[in-house]
Amino acid sequence: MADSTVKAKKRVVLAYSGGLDTSCILSWLIDEGYEVIAYLANIGQDEDFEAVKAKAVKFGASKMICPDLQKEFVEEFIWPAVRANALYEDRYLLGTSLARPLIARAMVKIAIEEGAQYVAHGATGKGNDQIRFELGAYALHPSIEVISPWRLPEFYNRFTGRTDLFDYAKQKGIPLPVTKKSPWSMDANMMHISYESGVLEDPNHHAPDDLFQMSVLPEKAPDKAERLEINFKAGVPVRVKNLEDGTEKNTPFDLFMYLNKLGGKHGIGQVDLVENRFIGMKSRGEFTGTWFGMKSPGVCSNTGVGMKSPGVCSNTGVGMKSPGVCSNRGVGMKSPGVCSNTGVGMKSPGDFSNPGLGMK
Repeated sequence: MADSTVKAKKRVVLAYSGGLDTSCILSWLIDEGYEVIAYLANIGQDEDFEAVKAKAVKFGASKMICPDLQKEFVEEFIWPAVRANALYEDRYLLGTSLARPLIARAMVKIAIEEGAQYVAHGATGKGNDQIRFELGAYALHPSIEVISPWRLPEFYNRFTGRTDLFDYAKQKGIPLPVTKKSPWSMDANMMHISYESGVLEDPNHHAPDDLFQMSVLPEKAPDKAERLEINFKAGVPVRVKNLEDGTEKNTPFDLFMYLNKLGGKHGIGQVDLVENRFIGMKSRGEFTGTWFGMKSPGVCSNTGVGMKSPGVCSNTGVGMKSPGVCSNRGVGMKSPGVCSNTGVGMKSPGDFSNPGLGMK
């Protein structure tokens, strides 16, 4: 952890999105005497990168770097997860989790190239991203120092919540993409968009209808299905053909984006869940990831109705069960997708037998 008492100007690479937290952290780091290089990875989010760059420079960043990591994201991170049928707590397809190591890798690369002694991020002290960013940074560059403002007393005592950040941004004249009425903490990439905070923290409230951006609400989806033929090789899709209009895609990036488009059109991939965070807290989030249909036969078979309660009512690793699953881990009862507890004995669709138990 960087020594926050050092006031001499030092160079830091800030993982910057232009949202509420990192916009304020950029200005705060400059106030603390740092030269800030802003960094935003292009991992397929719908973003005006030139506008974000202009904003960062306007409010004090010495430069803004936006590497295009989309191809790497699909081929080196998403595809291996598809091959593994990776899920967290039976439902979360790791859209943010998979992107963070890639973002950290590029951030460290920039820090080395720019001669920066520090990297910084806007993750809170209660979430998973702090772990993902920092372990990635230290693994790739053991001598780098990480500045995590939300864990520094001089930061969190000054900014006790998002309201204080809004007031600070107003004082500095920083425009923001969120408001006090829509204070979503969002993470977007080509794989999904996640939303937290605001009314979502109350499990008694439904997510607002206008929240989802990557897919339409199911009731607004077309009544007519589209038939797709997807060819797999070594566990990953290598070709998709739309049997309705003949469209074909056969490169990883193009195939992935095409399935995103079709999935969004048909309302696939909206998930409302409560998950266990690494540090033991629970968090409710809304996730839109229209590529879910590639995870297992049947298209999105485990993202249906009635899945909220396991996340709310059980702790990490304590025998979570999906609706219709009546056994503990390793028994192998048939259920779409996953028939085991978190990280233990996960099976691929179609491989549900356990030698010696005689159960299917």
